[in-house]
Amino acid sequence: MMDWILPLALILVGLLSGIIGEKFIFNKLKIFAAKRQIPGSETIFTSLQRMPLIWFVLAGFLGAIISAPLKPDIIILLRKIITIIFLYSVTLVLARLTAGFVKLYTHRTEIVTASLISNLAKTAVLVLGTLIVLQTIGVEITPIVTTLGIGGLAVGLALQDTLANLFSGFYLIISKQVRTGDYVKLDGGHEGYITDITWRNTTIKELSNNVIIVPNSKLSSAIFTNYHLPVKEITLTMNVGVSYDSDLEEVERVTVEVAKEVMQEVAPNLIENEPYIRFHTFGDFSIDFTLYMRVSEYFDQRIGKHLFVKKLHKRYQQAGISIPFPIRDVYVQENMGDSGALENFK
Repeated sequence: MMDWILPLALILVGLLSGIIGEKFIFNKLKIFAAKRQIPGSETIFTSLQRMPLIWFVLAGFLGAIISAPLKPDIIILLRKIITIIFLYSVTLVLARLTAGFVKLYTHRTEIVTASLISNLAKTAVLVLGTLIVLQTIGVEITPIVTTLGIGGLAVGLALQDTLANLFSGFYLIISKQVRTGDYVKLDGGHEGYITDITWRNTTIKELSNNVIIVPNSKLSSAIFTNYHLPVKEITLTMNVGVSYDSDLEEVERVTVEVAKEVMQEVAPNLIENEPYIRFHTFGDFSIDFTLYMRVSEYFDQRIGKHLFVKKLHKRYQQAGISIPFPIRDVYVQENMGDSGALENFK
């Protein structure tokens, strides 16, 4: 019984060291890095979550196995198990780090990161790490790789639709026809922001917060409009009509001034692109023109139109400019007999 005191003590020391390292030292370092805003620190600490505790416990068990009165073959088996657990935990950390830094890198160029790339990178590291673990413990991996190749061919034939969506997702990302964060409108009428591109589907979030799930293969072959390509800035157009007795020079001046005020509120960074109007139609009741002004992105059209209508209506009232509405003059002929009315009706 005395021979087991040291092994049990080592296990206990490893457990206590892991708890102290996890709860105090690890969390203190995490808070320190967050305050200093060290680049990539959040990814690193998230990847290492729970790992210090596991590693200290494994170290305690390893020390206990070495010092315990066990048979050599049992010691070899237990050490091999600990080695497998340790190597797999390191593989898991590397996979997390890879996925995290891929997200961090792609986030610099896109508003939201497509999970397809980060998940693929994570899966590749896990597969490679698993093969290394098997090679380390003496398992021949060449037959496994060959089997996986043959099995992959069979699985590929059985899962053609899934693979079509997978490669379509890669095509969408690599071609940059759509990116996470882009505002798109599909040929079926659905529109919204691309929030994620997974191995199977593309997620589109509508302005009403509804979510549309589109298979990648469908999206890659669909006709759609991307309002964020080639740039996010778009031109907002508004059709307006003024009465025939209006001074068109004054109409142009007042309208452009109002449009500048709206741009100052909605898109101040684009104010150098001055708004303008173009008269184009002698209508039945008005002289019609179109206003053109730039806004930062597609969604800003709503607030831009809202502010423009309010401000323009107020300024036109102050300037005495009228926006006509359709008027119909109806003439009724009196003293018409029934027969005459019937004849005219026919």
